[in-house]
Amino acid sequence: MKRRDFITLLGGAAAWPRAARAQQRGLPVIGLLSSRSAATDTNLIAVFRQALNEGGFVEGQNVVIDYRWADGQYDRLPALATSLVRRQVAVIVTIGGEVSGLAAKAATATIPIVFVAGTDPVAIGLVSSLNRPGGNITGHSVMFSEQTAKRLGLLQELVPKASLIGVLVNPSYSGFDLQLQQLQEAAGALRQELHVESAHTEREIGAAFEAIIQRRARAILVANDPFFFNRATQFVVLAARHAIPTLYFRREFAAAGGLMSYGSDPTEGYRALGVYAARILKGEKPGDLPVQLSTKFELVINLMTATTLGIDVPTTLLARADEVIE
Repeated sequence: MKRRDFITLLGGAAAWPRAARAQQRGLPVIGLLSSRSAATDTNLIAVFRQALNEGGFVEGQNVVIDYRWADGQYDRLPALATSLVRRQVAVIVTIGGEVSGLAAKAATATIPIVFVAGTDPVAIGLVSSLNRPGGNITGHSVMFSEQTAKRLGLLQELVPKASLIGVLVNPSYSGFDLQLQQLQEAAGALRQELHVESAHTEREIGAAFEAIIQRRARAILVANDPFFFNRATQFVVLAARHAIPTLYFRREFAAAGGLMSYGSDPTEGYRALGVYAARILKGEKPGDLPVQLSTKFELVINLMTATTLGIDVPTTLLARADEVIE
């Protein structure tokens, strides 16, 4: 995506010349690094900017935000992170999973970094401690991987006679090993047989669905991955084409026509990014700010999709849903 295109999506195209002049006047610059795209994150970026405003910083007035989007191509992240370091931004904010945070951490040990991670940031080496992260980095963890067992249990409840459940993972994702381990542990505890397929390209996603269907799996669990989130429409279309119940990790999948999702409220993490970025710009050290953990989780069920698939959603599951799309 060209630079002017994603700035337009964020409502900043017209303001960019003013932002450039503001930078020349010595205003601080926030570098925003994402593994995803402007198109997928527009609404959540608005949450980040609102929190930043409440902290006293308004884009184009007293702060500049320089956006870098990898569009789901993880191998682009190191170069994008390095470009922000070379620009000598005041703080780097990373979104789209820990892959972005790890790229920023590898690029600088001095510029403050605020991340959103989808797994345990201590386990993957982002920080040394949740309470005292130390160094130049802190952030918010949604702990997607720790929700894996919950998702598998929900899928079992939805399709109780599923002797085999397919799982789709991305081996290029930094939290892949931890997610797979937790899935296998959860499957053992629930006595559920799994068939795991890997995909890290658009074509491989389609092939993975075909392989899972050929194994006669009765349902699919899509593991957390920013690249998968960038391809939400593709997942929903494939699940409908194969008429297979599929559970996702973000509500946007269910809103787009997916059957069911369970995960943390993403606005919580984006708001935390804005709050911490403002505090750091005011002089606080990131290493002294504890890593925040998600506290809000939501189960979303799309009844229209359930009807199309011929699935009778248990009333006990509907009663626990935070949102039912009819």
